This record gives sequence, C-alpha cells and structure tokens, in this order.
Amino acid sequence: MKPDAGSDARQHDYLRTSCGRELTIGRLALGDAAHPAGRVFLDLGGCPDCGGSAWAGLSVPEARRLAAALLAQAAAAEQDGQDRQDRPGRVTVRHVDGDAYAITAREHQVLTDQPVADGGSDAAVTPTELLVASLASCVAFYAGRYLLRHGLDRAGLAVTAEFDMAADRPARVGAVRLRITVPGGVPAQRTDALLAVASHCTVHNTLRQQPDVSIELAGGVRADR
Repeated sequence: MKPDAGSDARQHDYLRTSCGRELTIGRLALGDAAHPAGRVFLDLGGCPDCGGSAWAGLSVPEARRLAAALLAQAAAAEQDGQDRQDRPGRVTVRHVDGDAYAITAREHQVLTDQPVADGGSDAAVTPTELLVASLASCVAFYAGRYLLRHGLDRAGLAVTAEFDMAADRPARVGAVRLRITVPGGVPAQRTDALLAVASHCTVHNTLRQQPDVSIELAGGVRADR
C-alpha cells in the first residue's frame, strides 16, 4: 500500500540513488488505538531512465545507507503504539540486530553499528565515531552562528575531526583534532573570536567539565542469577 503523501515526513528517510531514483523509507501506523500495528514501507518512487520499473540498483554506499535506514525504521516501528515519552533531554537506545542499535531522540532515529572486522555489519557509524561527530557538529553549529551574527557567509562551512584511541586502559578516545573550513574566508580580526566561540560549544564544554553519569539496571536482577 502506497503511504499517504500527507503523512508525517519526520518519520521518513530519503535516499536518492545514482540512477536518479528517489527512495522513501518510513513507517506506517496501522490498526487502531486498541490494536496498533507498526509497518515499514519502501517506496521506490519514479526513475527517469527506468521506464517505470520498480527495480533499483544500489551502490555499496547506497546499500549501506538503505540498510541503516531500514534497521532504524524497523526499531521505531516496533515501538509504535507504545508510550515512548519522546521529549527533550531523553534519548533511548534499542537493540536492532547483531551489533546494530537504534537511537531515538524525540522523533528522530540514528543507527550505530560496528565494522565487519569487529563482528558488525558496518551498516552505520560506531558509537565512538558518533561521539566525535557530535563534537564536530556542535563546533560547526557554534561557528556557523558566529559567522551569521557577524554577516559572514557560512555556505560550505565544514568541520573535519580526526581522532586517535588511547593506547592504555580504560578504552577511550585519547585525542581529537578539529579543523574548521570557511570557504568564504574569515577576516583576520575575527579569527580568534571564532575559535573561542567554537571551542566553547556545549559538547566541548561537557567533555572538559565531566558530567555526573550513573548507570543502573532497569527492572532489577533476574531471579535465576
């Protein structure tokens, strides 16, 4: 069944293949309030050169992106009809398959996995890569806001992060190097201020001032242990 075009786009993932086909991956809430049913759909869309064929040839990167989107939507579909209490300040992680886990924050889903060499299917980034990406994207956000406030062009703004794992225990990221690229350039008198603003983004502040973290087991201990 083709989904209603007016359904909530936040529940969908989109992928444009190299052959020009627009794929839509999402979920449908079927049934009623008493008997909800979550379903995942894949709409292959139209293709200018495919003669209306429903077949879509995917490159390896496209296939991995499609797998990640499907796994994330499957995890979300399993929760349809349940009280997920999506709200700011709450993130839920659910096992999907193998070493893949779906992260839900409000109505958004992100997938993590492990490389094939480490036993995963490489369908998504690792949690460690996601940590570094969170830092880089936070730096980019703060840098972008600074450029906007001072009438500078943020088109093409990019932040590249390289990281190394610590050589000793415990397992952790030992070093992160970030480079901000502003294609339009930054006046010399603004450089230090831009770096100061970017260096005080929320994620970087959190890493420098370690938050209190507690981990507990929900539901108590199993009776047979």
